[in-house]
Amino acid sequence: MKMKCLAIGLIMCSFLTSYSQETNAPEFGKGLFNLMGKDSTWSAKIAARMQFLSSTTWTENSNGDFTDPHFNALIRRARLKFDGFVYSPKLSYKLELGLSNRDISGGSQYTSDAPRYILDAVVMWNFYQNFELWVGQTKLPGNMERVISSGNLQMVDRSLLNGQFTLDRDMGIQLRHFSNLSDTFLIREIISISQGEGRNVTTGNLGGHQYSGRLELLPFGEFKGGDEYSGADLKREKSPKLMLAATYNLNLNAVKTRGSQGNYMVTDYGFHKTNINTLFLDAMFKYNGFSFMAEYAHRDADDPFARNIDGSLTGDVVQVGHGLNLQTGYLFNNNLEISGRYTNVELNNNITGENPENQYTLGLSKYIVGHKLKVQTDISYLSVGNGPDELMYRLQLDVHF
Repeated sequence: MKMKCLAIGLIMCSFLTSYSQETNAPEFGKGLFNLMGKDSTWSAKIAARMQFLSSTTWTENSNGDFTDPHFNALIRRARLKFDGFVYSPKLSYKLELGLSNRDISGGSQYTSDAPRYILDAVVMWNFYQNFELWVGQTKLPGNMERVISSGNLQMVDRSLLNGQFTLDRDMGIQLRHFSNLSDTFLIREIISISQGEGRNVTTGNLGGHQYSGRLELLPFGEFKGGDEYSGADLKREKSPKLMLAATYNLNLNAVKTRGSQGNYMVTDYGFHKTNINTLFLDAMFKYNGFSFMAEYAHRDADDPFARNIDGSLTGDVVQVGHGLNLQTGYLFNNNLEISGRYTNVELNNNITGENPENQYTLGLSKYIVGHKLKVQTDISYLSVGNGPDELMYRLQLDVHF
């Protein structure tokens, strides 16, 4: 509650401040307030966004029939965002707070049993030419689908691959650089060192650190407005644009079942620690309203089984395996888009006991004001090997001020 009051107070202070200096009222979707210090040594854009989601699921029973529908409606996301620069435009920042129950859930003794309000709190320093240093908590340079903002997704939500293999957010530093091989060929490199246990951890480093490296190749030049990290081809690229990328992540002495995500592997002597390797290969292509995204993920571990001091298994295991996600869509001239997705997740059954999953999704989106105001719906069929299949229908409204 204290954090919510603080967030509301910040908005009110910003509102009052906007009357005490000259500001330009932003257009819808470009923030609630855009502030600039009188001496131009700082700026702040304050924005809010909401996602309202309803979903209905049917699960297959032992007779091969689907059960009665299970309906759920919730505030999927509610966010406050602050970004701008301090002292110099070369020193920028981003602060994003999550206020919905889904945003702040996941608290534990390792986060002081407190809600996890802070999503991003990062400072970015362009200290030399094409080099930029990031310090703080933010998304790691992992799979493309995760780096794409949840407000800029092509479908209602991310795929099963992301839910199982994502690196998500962590506290640490990132060094970013880009260079041009030719007039059109762009290369970007990212190196990251982070704590290794996810966001908002307050108890220090329980395992080892994690190290990430990402290489991005854009042979036909930059997408319009950085649109490679946005779902759908809303910019309607006039010429073909392509990004090919690879990420490798090493989490040393990891204590969670999915590296920096998942459950802590607690034993009777402390924590089970093992090195976990994760590889991502992904691609994004856009041209004249057509878009295609592909992702592959693979995770393995030196010792996936958590054991007590006597060698008995605790039941926790590293979620080793691989996944594939293929997604495409076409945007019509009336800003209505039809999209499709196929996702396959295969964890090692001998280790995890999990069966392969294949999900087929058909989506429909109406972009009223781009990603800032849109209605999205999709229907998915989940096929589980040797398990019950599932049918799911979702409808979502996005509003971003």
